[in-house]
Amino acid sequence: MSTLRSPCDLLEDVKEAEVVPALYFTLSVGDSEKELGDSSEKEVKSPDFFIVLIHEGQCIVTPIEEQPSETTTEKGADDASEKSFDFIMFEKSKFTEKSLCSQNEEEEALESPEEASQTENIKWTDNGKTSLESNQRESPKISTEIFQDTVGKEESSKSEEENESTDKLDKPMKTLRVQSNENISKSNNANVAQMSLKPSPSVGSSLENLELDSLLPAVRSVDSPLGSTENGAMLEEAWEGLQKSYVYYKGKPVGTLAAMDPIAEALNYNQVFIRDFVPSGLACLMRPANAGGDPEIVKNFLLKTLHLQGWEKRIDNFTLGEGVMPASFKVLYDSHRQKETLVADFGGSAIGRVAPVDSGFWWIILLRSYTKCTHDYTLSELPEVQKGMKLILNLCLSDGFDTFPTLLCADGCSMIDRRMGIYGYPIEIQALFYFALRSSRQMLKPERDGKELIERIDKRIRALSFHIQKYYWLDFTQLNNIYRYKTEEYSHTAVNKFNVIPESIPDWVFDFMPLRGGYLIGNVSPARMDFRWFLVGNCIAILSSLATPAQATAIMDLIEERWEDLIGEMPLKIVYPALEGHEWRTVTGFDPKNTRWSYHNGGSWPVLIWLLTAACIKTGRPQIAKRAIELIEQRLSKDGWPEYYDGKTGRYVGKQARKYQTWSISGYLVAKMLIENPANLPIISLEEDKRIAKPKLPALSHSRKQLHLTDRDFHFIAHI
Repeated sequence: MSTLRSPCDLLEDVKEAEVVPALYFTLSVGDSEKELGDSSEKEVKSPDFFIVLIHEGQCIVTPIEEQPSETTTEKGADDASEKSFDFIMFEKSKFTEKSLCSQNEEEEALESPEEASQTENIKWTDNGKTSLESNQRESPKISTEIFQDTVGKEESSKSEEENESTDKLDKPMKTLRVQSNENISKSNNANVAQMSLKPSPSVGSSLENLELDSLLPAVRSVDSPLGSTENGAMLEEAWEGLQKSYVYYKGKPVGTLAAMDPIAEALNYNQVFIRDFVPSGLACLMRPANAGGDPEIVKNFLLKTLHLQGWEKRIDNFTLGEGVMPASFKVLYDSHRQKETLVADFGGSAIGRVAPVDSGFWWIILLRSYTKCTHDYTLSELPEVQKGMKLILNLCLSDGFDTFPTLLCADGCSMIDRRMGIYGYPIEIQALFYFALRSSRQMLKPERDGKELIERIDKRIRALSFHIQKYYWLDFTQLNNIYRYKTEEYSHTAVNKFNVIPESIPDWVFDFMPLRGGYLIGNVSPARMDFRWFLVGNCIAILSSLATPAQATAIMDLIEERWEDLIGEMPLKIVYPALEGHEWRTVTGFDPKNTRWSYHNGGSWPVLIWLLTAACIKTGRPQIAKRAIELIEQRLSKDGWPEYYDGKTGRYVGKQARKYQTWSISGYLVAKMLIENPANLPIISLEEDKRIAKPKLPALSHSRKQLHLTDRDFHFIAHI
């Protein structure tokens, strides 16, 4: 590489050289984007190579006519190191006029997946080369976000930008049909369906494909944590893995891939999942900006998924609710039209064809985390964002036949997206529902219909907290009470409210329940109590303060008392115990992936370490999290960051686990940052709200006429 001269010399070269004004390309530097090139001239003379220097958020570009040599590269690196420059070389062949999009095309609304299915030559954007080309096609003068025109603009151009945004929002809703997804995957380009997932599907992979990886020592030194210990190397590997998983849409990062296993079949692991991105987003938020933190990707993700929510969601001949958020989305590129498009999955392509109930809740929680971390209130106050929250909440708070404040859900509607007997009122969904209600309560504005919605939220929060704390809680004392329940009790005075048959209590519960500790059981519904332990629901209940302080402490006690069962050799059990034998056959439907102690059926998921760590810090028990993190550090990196582990103690890498699972990587990073800096906890935690008091039950009157009581009822009440 030719000698890198001083910044002053480079600036002079840029002024004198004829630097391709018609060609656009954008370099992301920290939280900002620097646009290079000028569109004022058409006849240009282009050099063969460019040198781009990056220093303190500033970009300096100079043309080079010859292939650089290694000798001059070393000297140039030494010169640049004095001022902490990062440098990248670009070949002229990678920037062609054919890659440019016209202004008229950029101003058009995003093409719907239905239209994309009719085009030819569609390629996956997560392919490295395609991702790099898509960066050059974007015109930096035209906004690609549906709402970004209203954020961060100067007052002089604000009205013009708002008019553009209004024009886009006024266009009719886009329609998504399941068949469209399938048509795209089976398009005329046969390579689409058979394309293997590459280990680096982002712009980073494009640089690797150009053999430029060795040209980025300064970038690596900034992003890598200090220290030469084994744990330091593991952290460095984790950050690199997270950055390589970035998915770009029109040159901007909008999420992270689910996994980057170069061997296993991609299936839907090459998509951006809302629930999977949450730990990735938290890692980008918690990392200091001077060390590579990237809150911009979180903002882009929130806006892009909000845009997808606005689509009409049609599966076969049925239309889903307006507020449903997608489970995942992918980016496709139409090389014929030179445009990228998004394809979202609202459950129509899922294994069990079930809409994700948890996606909307995770979206609201992440929105609050972004606001709490960045103090950027302009995003949550946008009318479109306010509307998105209201659509999600209206979907959940709508009137129905339920007599419980909990949310009725089907199997497969959450992280456990297969049949596992969680239908009814699963604790994970109820805890997330509560967390989302309280988060939205902080961000909703009372204007227009907001005040009425806030009142409905307050009522639901009080009723939901009372219901969960009273009927889902199980400790030794409560287990003994249930064991002695009487059945067929009638009227509001019944102790056995749900008519649970004591004989239905499984034998393992009596051995599992210690004298010290307790937990929120998996499900409560008529004549049914699911006594299984679910980690996500219990940890979210602690973080959202759904569990009382005493209950939160008891949950931590239980984890310590049952360490071998819930933690084992590789943290953490998603559910305990596993379904086996006849129960496995009837509950899972002979599911070959959810065999005992595997996957969702008692498998160990490293990603859950961030939830456990946050809960431990909140309850003042960080030593529990440190002990679990030490176990993860012994194997997770060496095993290739697998999705999950199998076995009763989590000893074996999952039989169908993907390697380089992004949320296994990001979950570890979030846990480490929480332990090293507990001040990050408020980003993902809510303090107890003293105003949420238990609802007062109406006082009993001794008048039989007023209460319509029978003689037997009145006799019972009189003796209370």
